[in-house]
Amino acid sequence: MTPFRITAITAASAMGVGMAATRDALKTRRGGLRPCDLPNMPEGAWIGRVPAAEAIALPEPLAAFTCRNTRLAELALRQDGFVGAVAAAVARHGADRIAVVLGTSTSGIEETERIWARRGADGVLAAYDFARTHDLHALPRYLRARLGLEGPCVSISTACTSGSRSFIDAVALIEAGFADAAVVGGADTLCRLTLHGFGSLELLAHGPTRPCAEDRNGISIGEAAAFALIERAGPGDAGRIGLLGTGASSDGHHMSSPHPEGHGAVAAMRGALDSAGLAAADIDYVNM
Repeated sequence: MTPFRITAITAASAMGVGMAATRDALKTRRGGLRPCDLPNMPEGAWIGRVPAAEAIALPEPLAAFTCRNTRLAELALRQDGFVGAVAAAVARHGADRIAVVLGTSTSGIEETERIWARRGADGVLAAYDFARTHDLHALPRYLRARLGLEGPCVSISTACTSGSRSFIDAVALIEAGFADAAVVGGADTLCRLTLHGFGSLELLAHGPTRPCAEDRNGISIGEAAAFALIERAGPGDAGRIGLLGTGASSDGHHMSSPHPEGHGAVAAMRGALDSAGLAAADIDYVNM
C-alpha cells in the first residue's frame, strides 16, 4: 500500500475535548466513564457522556442537520485547527478532490427516539427531517457541506469497526484515482437503543468497564467523534504520523461474539502487516 500521512486529527470524547485534553487524560490515566445520569436508561450503567456537545449549535445554513450526532461532530470539528487544515488541503487539491468517508453505527437515532416518545394517541409521528438527522448518511453529508467539499461522500456502518473501516475505504478511493485526500473517522452518540440493546444481552459492566482485567464482566457505552485528514505521503513526511497499511476480515463466528481463538482479528492484523510490507517483529507498540 502507498504510505499516507495524517495531516490533521481532532477528537472529542468523555476523556476530553480536543487532542491536548485527550493526551492529558491518557498521561494522567483519567477515564471519562461516569454513572449514567440520562433518563430511562438501564439501572447501574456507566457511560462516557460528552456534555459539551449538548450546547453546540450548528451553523445556521446547516441547522436542519441538528441532532446529538452532528452536535458532537461539530464540537470535534472546532478543535485542533482541523477546519483550517482541511481548507489548506482544498487549496492544494481542490474541493472536488477531497473525499469524505465516515463511520457511524447508530447515527442520529436518538432524534427518532425523541420523536417516537412524543407520538400521538393514534401512533402517528410528528414530522421531522429523517434524512438529515437519523439517516446513516447524515453525518458524512453534514461534514461535506460544513467543510465545503465536493469529492466522493461515503458512509460506513460496520458496528464497532465503522470508524476504522473508513480509513481502508478512503485509501481505496485515493489509490483508485477518485480523490487526492480524504476526511475520515466517525461519530456515534448515546441513545436508548444502544444502552438497552447491550443491557438486554447482559453485556453492560457492573461499574466502569475494565477491558484487560482477568475478571472483567462487560463493556461500558460512550460517545465520541474523531476525524483525520489523510493524504499521500511525500518525501518530507518521514518520521511523522502516518498510515502504512490496513487490514480487515469478516468474522462470521457469531452475530455478536468474535471467534474464541481470534481468527478474525489475526487475519486482519496479518493483512495490515502484509499491506505495509512489515513483519510482526517490526511492531514496537500495539494500541488495544
